[in-house]
Amino acid sequence: MNYAGEKRFTIWSSFSLVILAIFALFIIYPLILVLCKSVIDPQSGNFTMSYLTKFFTRKFYWSTLINSLQVTACATLLAAAIGLPMAYVMRSVKIRGSGFLDILIVISYLSPPFIGAYAWIQLLGRNGVVTNWVNTIFGIQFDGIYGFAGIVLVFTLQSFPLVYMYVSGALKNLDNSLNEAAESLGCTGFERITKIIVPLVMPTLLASSLLIFMRVFADFGTPMLIGEGFKTIPVLIYTQFMSEVGGDDGFAAALCVIVIMMTILIFLAQRFLANRNTYSMTALKPMTAQKITGVKNMLSHAFIYLVVGLAVLPQVVVIYTSFLKSNGGQVFTGGFALQSYQATLFSKDNDVIWNTYMLGLVSITIIVVLGILISYLTVRKQSPLNSALDMITMFPYIIPGSVLGISFLFAFNNPPLLLSGTALIMIISFAIRRMPYTIRSSTAIIGQISPSMEEAAISLGATEMKSYTKVTVPMMMPGVLAGAIMSWVTVISELSSSIILYTNSTQTLTVSIYTEVIRGNYGNASAYSTILTITSIVSLLLFFKLTGKRDISI
Repeated sequence: MNYAGEKRFTIWSSFSLVILAIFALFIIYPLILVLCKSVIDPQSGNFTMSYLTKFFTRKFYWSTLINSLQVTACATLLAAAIGLPMAYVMRSVKIRGSGFLDILIVISYLSPPFIGAYAWIQLLGRNGVVTNWVNTIFGIQFDGIYGFAGIVLVFTLQSFPLVYMYVSGALKNLDNSLNEAAESLGCTGFERITKIIVPLVMPTLLASSLLIFMRVFADFGTPMLIGEGFKTIPVLIYTQFMSEVGGDDGFAAALCVIVIMMTILIFLAQRFLANRNTYSMTALKPMTAQKITGVKNMLSHAFIYLVVGLAVLPQVVVIYTSFLKSNGGQVFTGGFALQSYQATLFSKDNDVIWNTYMLGLVSITIIVVLGILISYLTVRKQSPLNSALDMITMFPYIIPGSVLGISFLFAFNNPPLLLSGTALIMIISFAIRRMPYTIRSSTAIIGQISPSMEEAAISLGATEMKSYTKVTVPMMMPGVLAGAIMSWVTVISELSSSIILYTNSTQTLTVSIYTEVIRGNYGNASAYSTILTITSIVSLLLFFKLTGKRDISI
């Protein structure tokens, strides 16, 4: 809100400048350093294209980019192919236990993908339970799910819930009278889905697919665990930067630049397609679930139960194996015990759980405070400065965690800003990475609050700042807190940047799970995974309590 006679430079302008400076320091500056390192020879200081040339002239390197695109495209398409019919069936057919199934679907999504990879190793690895059973029964030599197929399997089952949640939300606003009109004109059920439902939810489908594409393309843990010879670009970046025989910073920086350019192009392409397929609809007659009988009912239930069962199977596996006796390594000796929890949860020198919660809570506090303020500035105080702020705060949305972690080490590994090795650098990384989600949700919430509420407070003698803190923020808080809980779950599940920035004193649950799996301590990895899963479930229940919702459709 701007008023006649209002000074051009106000306290809100000061907030905008300070926040813009913070984001410039922790986003623009590190990324500029990455770009410089990718084209400057460290010995001579001259401009060079040798790093980029090295990547594009050697098949071993550029094939990792092709691998990443193949895995990402397949996982995204399969996730959409599963999530879309899942949402339609759950919205149109009465499924027994649908409320509980909704919760299970969300839990499967909130779990980090690499936990799914570890669980599927337990089931379909070379010595997995299912692998041994198949080899014994059918007399074959199945070698496990390692490589391309395994990576796609894990990503698909972990990603389709996002499509399901987004499309479910879109179907809530779909006017079912269109369906009925098409049916009265002789359209079959399949034709109604392909010619009416799919086109109307296409913008939502594209938006959720973009999120999946970005997440899968940037994921490091899953291909590292089960990729073996099938390397992806995040794994190559990590190995080049963290190599024990001496990493190549310049080449790692060049890889980061290539990934950033790829993600920006993908993001712009999605925005272009979404803007060309935008619909606005009010559900005068919302779609309601109908009770059906016969074969259709059996097939609908079988499809939903099978997909949900496969999705939550990794969580069931890690919880189950966390209570098994083991020899301290990969072999479970039979019977149940609390051995894994004694070695993790009750270990004297184990601070990873405290680190996870402490870093997560501090990060979420920063995210909420800055997210609300930034959304207020960009909606209520529109100006070129705040437009620039809105644009720069979206950068972390398209930057993979490993790239952000490397850029932070480039930027903050020397005085005067020596942050590497501290808890602060991890907090900043978490907050910066997850800030865009809270900003977007807060922007949507504040757009629903009429400016007349603030104007009324000002007309009664309140200052703009008091109106903001006493009127606007309290009205936003229920929605903001609900979103913060979901952001909290993603923060404590972060691995890509944590694996690069952590030290022994700042190790988190996700890093511990990853390192235990690499060492072969599967019991310990299961115990840590169970703690993380339970934390996610409790957070989800708290979300339902605060919002009064019974589903998580977006």
